[in-house]
Amino acid sequence: MQTNLTDSIKHSRAGQEADAILRSCVHCGFCLATCPTYQLLDDELDSPRGRIYLIKQMLEGELVSEKTRLHLDRCLTCRACETTCPSGVQYGRLLDIGRGMVEQKVGRGALAALQRTILRKVLTQPAVFAALLKMGQILRPFLPHALRQFVPPATAKTLWPQSKQARTMLLLDGCVQPALQPNINAAAARLLDKLGITLIRAQQAGCCGGIAYHLNAQQDGLDAMRRNIDAWLPYLEQGAEAIVITASGCAVTVKEYGHLLQDDPHYADKAARISAATRDISEIVLREQTQLANLMSHHKLPPTKLAFHSPCTLQHGQQIANVVENILLAAGFELTDTPDKHLCCGSAGTYSILQQDLSQQLLKNKISALESGTPTVIASANIGCLMQLQKGTTTPVRHWVELLDERLSWAAEK
Repeated sequence: MQTNLTDSIKHSRAGQEADAILRSCVHCGFCLATCPTYQLLDDELDSPRGRIYLIKQMLEGELVSEKTRLHLDRCLTCRACETTCPSGVQYGRLLDIGRGMVEQKVGRGALAALQRTILRKVLTQPAVFAALLKMGQILRPFLPHALRQFVPPATAKTLWPQSKQARTMLLLDGCVQPALQPNINAAAARLLDKLGITLIRAQQAGCCGGIAYHLNAQQDGLDAMRRNIDAWLPYLEQGAEAIVITASGCAVTVKEYGHLLQDDPHYADKAARISAATRDISEIVLREQTQLANLMSHHKLPPTKLAFHSPCTLQHGQQIANVVENILLAAGFELTDTPDKHLCCGSAGTYSILQQDLSQQLLKNKISALESGTPTVIASANIGCLMQLQKGTTTPVRHWVELLDERLSWAAEK
């Protein structure tokens, strides 16, 4: 794609990166077939190729309007187009640049801006979110259905292992997960403890920065990333092997710290080290699969029919495909076939709140696909997807780590 960026942008780091990404696009249209919003809306401007044109026009100095912002807002950032693209177009990075610019040029109305500010402030503060969630759970029986679906019932906490293994790794707690599903990280700690690894938490670490960054408060997001880097580096220097993340949405963000902070002279090298040390928990379990197999080798476990939803941040963002599925198969689970595995469930961070109509259509389609094999349980790998899916079905929705931990505990008792 030929480009002619304006002088005000073309010599900046963002402009040079955008120019390289734009030039790599060859207009092939393969992305249209895998774009969830294009499939729903049948509008070229709601496809990756159409949004690329809109960003290109903006970078070349053409008129930017609320329509431009609308089409960029409607993107899920699922990055299925990146998996499909034969030219390797880094669409997600281009979208971040485009969204940041359109926010500056067009802005938002007071109510829309307030809504996004509230989401940033509430969702990224675990104590505030937990308190509001607790209040909502108390009032849940009295809420109308439209609101009740956004307030999940309380979940009991389970115990962390007390043993101390020689090997240690860091765990990112996350923002909303400890309040919504406290058992997930506890199950991860128990699972890795069985594999000879102790998970520890850096008290000063907080939100990965993804929520603020993708709501176009990019400096707030970068500040959160810097705080985490300062919290984690001492542990890595003391011998922690990796930073383990159970929410694939957080994992893909932390793995990109090195890129996002590459222009920060004080944090560029530190950020690159953090990204290099970050692992989705599936990568850790895969690496320890020999030990996992030994723990289960003498027991024939009862089969469980399971449908696995691979989050976009796992299969497209991190490019981790079929790893969790193979771990579950090796553990004796029976996996059902799911049509259109590449399509988003409609959660996409705050998308389910900001784009409710599109989100609900995607959820309906995803539940239909997952339940087509009549599973007894649905599993996923990201807290946002778990909560989204559970809104659309009575089938239990669990994190796959919880299911694997339960299976290992069952085997150990036999």
